[in-house]
This record gives sequence, C-alpha cells and structure tokens, in this order.
Amino acid sequence: MAINATTPGNQAALLALNDLANTQNELNRTQSIVSSQLAISEPRDNPALWSIAQGQQQQVSALDTVTASLNRATSLSDVATAAGQTVLNLLNQLKQDALSATSTSLDTTSRQAYASDFQSVMGRIASTVNSAGFDGANLLDGSSTGNQNVLGSADGSVLLTLTGTNLSLGGSVITVDSTYSLGTASAATAALSAINSSLSNVTTAMASLGTQSSQLSAHATFIGQLSDSLQTSVGDLINADMGAESAKLQALQVQQQLGVQSVSIANQAPSVILSLFR
Repeated sequence: MAINATTPGNQAALLALNDLANTQNELNRTQSIVSSQLAISEPRDNPALWSIAQGQQQQVSALDTVTASLNRATSLSDVATAAGQTVLNLLNQLKQDALSATSTSLDTTSRQAYASDFQSVMGRIASTVNSAGFDGANLLDGSSTGNQNVLGSADGSVLLTLTGTNLSLGGSVITVDSTYSLGTASAATAALSAINSSLSNVTTAMASLGTQSSQLSAHATFIGQLSDSLQTSVGDLINADMGAESAKLQALQVQQQLGVQSVSIANQAPSVILSLFR
C-alpha cells in the first residue's frame, strides 16, 4: 500500500510514518510466509537452517534413486522367482513321465506318448528360463546379466548383490537335457535320477534367491523409512507454523490500519494548533 507523506518538520508524523513502514515490511514478509507456507525459503531467512535443509533435501533425492534401484532389483527377483516355481512344476511333470516310463510292461504306444510329453515339457522349461528376463537382465539363463549390483545407500558406498542361478537344461543345476530319453525302461531310470537331482538343485537355488529377495525388501523398507524421516526433518526446519503466521497476519493488518490513522492524525495536528490562533 502507499505510505502517506508527512508535513515537513512534524516529528510525530515522522515517527508514525516510520512505525507504519516497519509494520508494512513485516506484513509483506508474513504474507510471503503464509503464501509459500515456508518460514525459510531462501538463504537470507536463516542461512544455517537453510543450508541444513538443502543438504537433507539432496539426500532425499539421492534416496529416491536408491529406491528406484531396489525396486528394479525386486521386480527382477520376483520375475525370476515366478519362473523358478514354474520350472519346478515342469520338473515334477518330467518326473511323472520318467517314473511311468520305468515300467517294463509299457507298450510301444504308451512309451512313445510319455517320451513325446517328456520332450515337450523340456522345451517349456527352456522357454520359461529364457523368458525370465526383466529390464534387460535375466537371473536364470546363466548370462552375464545374472549378477546384479544394487545401489544400497545415498552416497553409493553400499552395494547389494543379487546373484542369479543358471537353470538352463544340461547345466550344473538342471542336469537333465535333450540327450535323455524315455525310449527304454533303463533310459527312463537314468532320466529319473537326473530329474530328482535337478529338483533338489532347483529347490536349493530358489531358496537362495528367496533369501536375497527378502533382504532387498527389508532394505527397501529401511530406505523408505529413512527418506520419510529426512522429509519430516526438512519440514520441521523450513515449514511455517500456519496457525501462528495466520494470526500474526491478521494482527499486522490491524496494526497497519492503525498506523495509517496515526499518520493521518499526526499530519492534522499542526493545522489544529494553528486554528486556535485564528
């Protein structure tokens, strides 16, 4: 608002005008705080607290990056776990076929049916493993993307490792491969032995992956809580007490009105005194 001019040499008016100017400055600052809801919005408001708040806000931003890294690793682990469970189910189907084919009383037609299903299920295992990728990485196919370093701290000093396992056919985990057949009872027995070993190996591998997944989940929860705490701390440092600031704004508006009246009265005082001599 415009500030009224004063009569030259009128000391009372000058004092009233000075008080009004101070009130106006404080009113402008309070209106800015109420508008932004921030008690500290720039360095000059409080250099020390502003600096601390900036540092914490930067850490919160860094933790957002950590959370994104953990979420990606969790999704990758979830995809691998689901695929691993499918592989276990398919191995159990192989076991049923192989166990049935160990019977020496099977006729040719039945044995061929079991053998055909055996090869079909192995194809589905290979397809499942190859399809277990997420965001360019696959924990189950033995590729170079099988081991993932996961960001674990805001300064990059903590890295978590998500280790994959190779569930490809004929590997160290799933030892059964296309060379096995159910053409004879003895061949089926050999296949059954390899399948049983594979089932045990896959179960162990998936348990290990589950442990890693649980660790990722726990760390993600911790990072989320840390980020929430920092955000709360930043708010405590720079956010305004809106109840107090709103009350202060109303008081200053009243004080401003009174100040305007004081300047007006002080300006009129010399005229009143002069009129007494007329």
